[in-house]
Amino acid sequence: MNNNNSLGPFYFDLTLFTDQGALRYLFFTLCLLLYAAIVSANVFMIVTICLERSLHQPMYIFISCLSVNSLYGSAGFFPRFMVDLLSDTHLISRPACFIQIYVIYTYASYELTILSVMAYDRYVAVCQPLHYHSKMSFRVVRNLLIIAWFYPAFACGLVVSLAGCLPLCGNKIHRVFCGNWSVVRLSCVDTTLNNIVGRIITVTTIFLPLIFVLYSYLCILLVCRRSSSEFRGKALQTCLPHIVTFVNYSISIFCQLLLNRFEPDEINPLVFIVLSLEFLIICPINNPLVYGLNLPQIRGIIFKRLKIPKTVPAG
Repeated sequence: MNNNNSLGPFYFDLTLFTDQGALRYLFFTLCLLLYAAIVSANVFMIVTICLERSLHQPMYIFISCLSVNSLYGSAGFFPRFMVDLLSDTHLISRPACFIQIYVIYTYASYELTILSVMAYDRYVAVCQPLHYHSKMSFRVVRNLLIIAWFYPAFACGLVVSLAGCLPLCGNKIHRVFCGNWSVVRLSCVDTTLNNIVGRIITVTTIFLPLIFVLYSYLCILLVCRRSSSEFRGKALQTCLPHIVTFVNYSISIFCQLLLNRFEPDEINPLVFIVLSLEFLIICPINNPLVYGLNLPQIRGIIFKRLKIPKTVPAG
């Protein structure tokens, strides 16, 4: 599968796919249903927030951005993955591989930058409520979202472009999707520059947002400790969905970073695949469920649009 290009093979072989026989059709059907559920839930969330004027507030705008990002990341993974489930060969072209890397990495980075912006929004709402409307004006929200989208796009583009310039001496990627580190490992030359840039961008796109979110919630916790039980209840009601999403995504990302330190043959292949896919499968379906079911403003409108009657206590 080599061509005359000095950069090496034009196709990569995703080696973690195995022959599942007739079970491949079951796995394909399950993935198709999951993808349909992800698309339906997130589109419904976006449409609900867009059409309902009472939800045209910073927190709900950020929630809709999470749903847009879920659709983006899922589109970069599921269609190709489902084709591979039914295929006897699992070759992906070099351009398609790098496009997939870029989409998946920007999706992962966008998720963290949006969660960071949401943490700042909750911090201002709880710790500085009198200044909320001035500090979270439309212009501020717009600028925060521009930064949240632009920096990951630039950073991941730099990482992928550096990897794309490497001459490669192999085409075996021990994954079910393309990953930057898996490609860099195939390099015939020194990859010190890639490693340095990769570490810097990992710190700025993953660890700094995580630290900022933790700091924001530490401040919120300190304020809640000095406040009334009613205030704590309201703060918890608005912050809990974000905390659940943040914890779930943090675990997924750390699993992904940890797996980069291992080869698939060092871990049970099924465990390796499940852990590597968690941030691509669980998070996109988790976000609309957590926010749609836990925030009463969204839940009430969803029930109204679906014509689900609210339960009234007996007596």
